Amino acid sequence: MSSDIEANKHALAFIRKTAPDVQIVARANDYQQKEEMETTGADLVVLPSKLPHRAIALAIVQYIEKITSVKLAQDLKKLISNVGEGKFAIIVHNNPDPDAISSAMGLKEIASSVGVRAEILYNGKIGHHENKAFINLLDIELDQSRDFNAKDYKKIALIECSMPGVNNLLPPDTQVSIVIDHHQADIGEVKAEYVDIRPNIGAAATIMTKYLQDLEIPIKTELATALLYGIKVDTNDFQRNTDPADLTAAAYLYPLANHDILSRIKTPSRSTEEINVLGEAIKNRDIRGSYLISNVGTIHDRDTLAQAADYLLNLEGITTTIIFGLGEDQIYISGRSRDVRVNIGKVMQDAFGSDKAGGHAMLAGAQIPLGVFGGTKDKQTLMKLTEEVVVKRLLSAIGIQKESS
Repeated sequence: MSSDIEANKHALAFIRKTAPDVQIVARANDYQQKEEMETTGADLVVLPSKLPHRAIALAIVQYIEKITSVKLAQDLKKLISNVGEGKFAIIVHNNPDPDAISSAMGLKEIASSVGVRAEILYNGKIGHHENKAFINLLDIELDQSRDFNAKDYKKIALIECSMPGVNNLLPPDTQVSIVIDHHQADIGEVKAEYVDIRPNIGAAATIMTKYLQDLEIPIKTELATALLYGIKVDTNDFQRNTDPADLTAAAYLYPLANHDILSRIKTPSRSTEEINVLGEAIKNRDIRGSYLISNVGTIHDRDTLAQAADYLLNLEGITTTIIFGLGEDQIYISGRSRDVRVNIGKVMQDAFGSDKAGGHAMLAGAQIPLGVFGGTKDKQTLMKLTEEVVVKRLLSAIGIQKESS
């Protein structure tokens, strides 16, 4: 990009000869020089004298972003193609939501484009009625694996989670090939051949949509519908953790999706447990300033906690909600925040550790194993002990001293 065009030509010729695969942006002063640069091998030639500096800088940045994005997608496709005739496991987190499921579907489509057989696996329960409708209406193939053996698969991918054994069916020491996520993570702790974690993005489905675009893989109606719904759910209809990339991906998917199915997914009947958990959350609410913490007791469907956290965030004066309940062998916690001063994902990690909690500034969750207390029959006593520990840790992470109500 120097003002010495002859020096640019020599540099271009040298780089093209010694590093033929490198993308090169070069500067020229007129159209004749531009043609010479292109003939020599420049991928993009800019003419500073013809455009404002800001426009030139923007064009270069956009070009670099584009080639970086395409290279990421191509590297992913190449890695998957190495599976060959072997089996490819796509692991989503326990109790997968539409974002995780649709992203796994997108990765399965990339695998299919190179002739690789992929399986989408999870170990948990899909309890949310909208999620059940999502799977049934789109006829999505998921395997609720109980006896997973990593040795059966040549490559393993983690989608919308980044650590083996943390909210997924993999043993903690499992060797993972691919990690694609949009939640906050300690990158230094993530071990895989291919890692793409983008906390600024609102949904993993956005990342997957970009892969499919960059690889020029046609997106079928069912997949487009799933990806669009995944983006809408994880961004709360573009009101939470939304990046311009989420809007761009949604705009691309919108005309390809089946909007009749989307409407039907959004209006399922509500379960009795969902109503009961919401009632318990309201009845047991503990309000500290703009924070609402509530213990709903024993639960069977962890998704009901997120629904209650979302609903109670609408209460006047409340900007952060944390709802927790006792499962069979785990304490489940769901948090929501619309306070710009609060990063609820960090609060959860500070309170319970990054291996048990995670999320974004506005949405987070945690699950804490009960360990030796899992077999305790006296659930009321266990719940009181649980509440004391959970609330104490949360208030400490938030910076509020525990007081008697």
